[in-house]
Amino acid sequence: MLKGAIALAVLPVAGFTTERRRSPVLADPFTLGVASGEPTADGVVIWTRLAPSPLADDGLGGMPAGAVDVEWEVATDDRFIRVAQRGIATAAPELAHSVHVELTGLRSGAHYFYRFRAAGHVSPTGRTRTAQAPGSLAPMTICFASCSNYEQGWFTAYRRLADDHPDLVVHLGDYQYEYAAGGGGGPRRHVGPETVTLANYRQRYAQYKTDPDLQAAHAAAPWLVVFDDHEVADNWAGDAPSVPQPGFLDRRAAALRAYYENMPLRRSAMPVGIDMRLYRRVHWGDLATIHMLDTRQYRDDQACGDEIRTDCTERLDPARTLTGIEQERWLLNGFQQSRARWDVLGQQVFFSQVDLTPGQGRGVNPDAWDGYTANRDRIVAGIVDSPVRNAVVLTGDVHSHWAAEVHEKADDPSSPVVATELVTTSISSGGDGSDGRDETSAVLAENPHIRYFNGRRGYVRMRVASDELRADFRVVPYVSRPGAPVRTGASFVVGDGEPALHSM
Repeated sequence: MLKGAIALAVLPVAGFTTERRRSPVLADPFTLGVASGEPTADGVVIWTRLAPSPLADDGLGGMPAGAVDVEWEVATDDRFIRVAQRGIATAAPELAHSVHVELTGLRSGAHYFYRFRAAGHVSPTGRTRTAQAPGSLAPMTICFASCSNYEQGWFTAYRRLADDHPDLVVHLGDYQYEYAAGGGGGPRRHVGPETVTLANYRQRYAQYKTDPDLQAAHAAAPWLVVFDDHEVADNWAGDAPSVPQPGFLDRRAAALRAYYENMPLRRSAMPVGIDMRLYRRVHWGDLATIHMLDTRQYRDDQACGDEIRTDCTERLDPARTLTGIEQERWLLNGFQQSRARWDVLGQQVFFSQVDLTPGQGRGVNPDAWDGYTANRDRIVAGIVDSPVRNAVVLTGDVHSHWAAEVHEKADDPSSPVVATELVTTSISSGGDGSDGRDETSAVLAENPHIRYFNGRRGYVRMRVASDELRADFRVVPYVSRPGAPVRTGASFVVGDGEPALHSM
């Protein structure tokens, strides 16, 4: 159960000191909730950020200029009677008074509860867990999601995701949107201008994190996160914005700094200027290795003028890269060393080839892997020529559910299927959506390797076991108002050693 996961504790509380320290922080500083992430077999990161006035224009959340001591506590029960560890961290203004505690020495495959205390206030309680130990094939549940535009709908799907009690949440990008207030045209409204400065980005994250449904999802399980484009600016690529603008690299540096401050990441991910090392692996026993990719920082600029449903020879250039040379080498080396039952790629944009133009001719999305075909071919070849037993690609970005089979040769549907791709729809981006679209049937007929489409909002729940992987495409009927129920739109099973989608 998720008992107490978003309930505020009441002082006095066992384990924490009960005196109210003298402090200029007079209001509750835990308005942004708590989070955890980056699980290992003996630890996890726990996070919070102090912000008694979360929407302050300066982005500092109403905090004083100085550092603040924050007590933290981890227990095996939600009443904190059996405390496993406790300590004190420092929330500094340089990092917007965020706290990232990297825990070690915990039991593998175990659930824990955690909370914080600062200036006499106690945070909500979060529930987290450690990864399984090497050798374990114990099953797990992953929920993955992307694309939550605050203006375009309520975050009900996050609440329903929390209700599914996952072991791990994988977020594939577009956690927040950079648009100015009123730019989304939906039932809610951003605070502030388009995010360009560090203060802008800090304020925007604070607004998103005040959402109770998002707080519930963070409090339910540890997260693995990567950004896509909107955490910085629409369709940026490396050092190039999609629309020319002065000072873009300063903007990118500010955006990455704010991203680190607001996510449960390790110190190894702290950005240095415009650079942030975000690609990494998480091992879950011998069951799964999760390779988290960054498809924004190192990519070449989009081909074909970045126009959707276009085609050009530029996208076929063998030198073009989405991952960058170093990250590609890292990924292929990981395939060569694989010993897991399942190798899972957590990444942002459509991996499979998708022809969006029915009939004669071809039209693709050059912002996705179709704009970097040689890079994709090398990744597919790396799967084939390695010990990888089962490869599964997790994708976000496109605001709709898809399920696809990845062929060894993208242009040859008779070539062997070497992996499966599961694409999650958005949490709210795009509004209510619909089960189908006018062009869906024609597009699916053009792409026989694609087995499923749905245009509603939601997320994907993935149950991973030693003998099979089951994906449930979870959908909500509306986000234009809160409180929607959730249902499973479709389910697929992938058997161990059989990279094909079987409809349930």
